Amino acid sequence: MTDKIQLYSLATPNGQKVSIALEEMGLPYDAHTIDIRKDDQFSDAFIQINPNSKIPAIVDPVGDQGQPLNIMESGAILIYLAEKTGKFLPQKPTKRMETIQWLMWQMAGLGPMFGQFGHFTVYAPKERDLSYGQERYTKEAKRLLNVLEKQLEGKSFIIGEELTIADFAIMPWVVCLDQFYDAKETLYLDSFKNTNRWVSNLMERPAVQKGMEVCPFPEK
Repeated sequence: MTDKIQLYSLATPNGQKVSIALEEMGLPYDAHTIDIRKDDQFSDAFIQINPNSKIPAIVDPVGDQGQPLNIMESGAILIYLAEKTGKFLPQKPTKRMETIQWLMWQMAGLGPMFGQFGHFTVYAPKERDLSYGQERYTKEAKRLLNVLEKQLEGKSFIIGEELTIADFAIMPWVVCLDQFYDAKETLYLDSFKNTNRWVSNLMERPAVQKGMEVCPFPEK
């Protein structure tokens, strides 16, 4: 192992948020694809890094006073990388806490609810009665999009004019609604003008573009 950050991931929204951060922060890293469709996350080697068997995870070879440090949970990884580099997590206490609040909003709300929306509308077995799940999570996805839309009113980024790890965390989940879940019409995605402007501006950044493509899904 080198001194580079070791990233274990796949180009899902949770994986993309970390690879975007690594690119934006300019941290050297090696990327290792964990194909969750083949249950790579349940291998003994990966469980030693992340006992919860989820992507992404990182190993900082010198993170623990010169010794390797394993970190799971994408939100925790983002905070760790921001503190390691001094980038994308404001020093001003109020702005720092605002960033962490929106990061936790994504971790506890936006990501899980969008994921359930995708499950019930795209991936769940069609022979089941999916109507309740579809109704519940479609409604919640729309509510969360409206929260985000209001937060972005008059702002370049989530907390204002400063790009933060909250932007890295939230944006890939918004992109996946159309890219993975084909939800443009169901969720009226074109109606969220502030959100679409924000996504477009972020996607123009070379580091974001590169980060979105790290650890792509292998061909079956």
